[in-house]
Amino acid sequence: MLKQYLGIASIALLFMIASCSSNKQQNKKSKKDLAVVDRDLEEIKKEGVLNVVTTYSSTSYFLYRGQPMGYEYDLLKRFAKHIGVDFKVEVSNNLDVMYEKLHQGDVDLIAHGLTITGKRKEFIRFTDYLYLTHQVLVQKKPDNWRKMRWSELQSSLIHDAIELIGDTVSVRANSSYLNRIDNLKDEMGGEIYVDTLSGDLSTDKIIEMVAKGEIKYTFADNNIASINASYYPNLDIRVPVSFSQRMAWAVRPNSESLLTELDNWIDSMKNGVEYYVIYNKYFKNERDFRRRENSELYSINHNRISEYDDLIQIYADSLGWDWRLYAAMIFQESKFNPTSESWAGAKGLMQMMPQTAEKYGVTDRTDPEMSMEGGTKVLQVLWDRFIDIPDSVQRIKFTMAAYNCGYSHVIDARVLAEEEGIDSYRWDECVEESMLKLSYPENYNKPFIKYGYVRGIEPVSYVKQIFSRYEHYCQLVE
Repeated sequence: MLKQYLGIASIALLFMIASCSSNKQQNKKSKKDLAVVDRDLEEIKKEGVLNVVTTYSSTSYFLYRGQPMGYEYDLLKRFAKHIGVDFKVEVSNNLDVMYEKLHQGDVDLIAHGLTITGKRKEFIRFTDYLYLTHQVLVQKKPDNWRKMRWSELQSSLIHDAIELIGDTVSVRANSSYLNRIDNLKDEMGGEIYVDTLSGDLSTDKIIEMVAKGEIKYTFADNNIASINASYYPNLDIRVPVSFSQRMAWAVRPNSESLLTELDNWIDSMKNGVEYYVIYNKYFKNERDFRRRENSELYSINHNRISEYDDLIQIYADSLGWDWRLYAAMIFQESKFNPTSESWAGAKGLMQMMPQTAEKYGVTDRTDPEMSMEGGTKVLQVLWDRFIDIPDSVQRIKFTMAAYNCGYSHVIDARVLAEEEGIDSYRWDECVEESMLKLSYPENYNKPFIKYGYVRGIEPVSYVKQIFSRYEHYCQLVE
């Protein structure tokens, strides 16, 4: 994409605003870093992909039981569907990095609850606000707070922001919380000392640091503080430190069409029920939040996808695949449920049919290890049959498609591609298109098609969904 550079004065202004922090030298950027690209809704639709950056946190975007989830993630799925494109997510908890990615054109949208401020409006465009919140002081109760009298407990806590004068508050660099401390100092006419934390730390992690006594105080948005306090009962979050604030997503200043589409969509969402169901799911449902926090399959705390990760890694190694890709395939097959059974009689983690299981020595399809061992053997056979495919990623896609619909149907699709002058060695946008055509009689009745009709949308969707999930796994799991 050809980059359209701003004038020297405009770049300097953007540079000064974006790098304003308590550590200016560390966050300094070059003029080139703040170039604004000419990419709007039309280009996004033409490419078919909306590129997004969001935070890895317990509310925005995370992995739970192998499934990508989060407030921002759920909304992004719906908006991408609304404009008819796929979406690709990048992760960063550093606001400077987010701004940089946006202005360089690496992403089209910052899908993160940013506080709308006058300073930020000078170098980004905010969408219509998604929700209102206010900032609160997060403080830890004494270790023996359950045994204390109510009056003793109250006397040990701060009850008004003015009591912070002369004390220290820990907040993330370049955050709205840091700006709020500066404003409070001016409003109260007293000094509040700032312990500036890394911009890569999430608000959730900083709240956890307060709960563990690693830092004394922090500021947080009330909705995020409330959901975290349901898991850490030793936290007090009752002291407000700001008025109501609007939280929104952000686009580049020249993304007029994208901004208009987002605003119209947000307005329609807020006029319906679905938006509030999503908001309550991540910011109000304390029981589900505690369940995730206590689960070993919650990626934020345990860096795991499923309870079968160790097995998956062993068998993925035997294929030479990234284990997260194999995990994405197994989720597609069974959602990691070893007793899962399809309408056609396929069963187990790898959804093996009885005849296939018998052929490969699987006597109990519900046994996770036996199912995975048998499924891996089938994949190895299919992989070996596609030895003529030079690109390893394309070869994996052919292998997966054959696992889903059968090797013979994939061969038919390759033959059809060759007959039509299409690259038969490439799945993406080539053989997958031929596979779709085999759902129609004018194609599957051709004399060179040996195995007839196949519901082509199934293997095509199967491969796409696995690789889409794999991208999320790569973002969220090491």
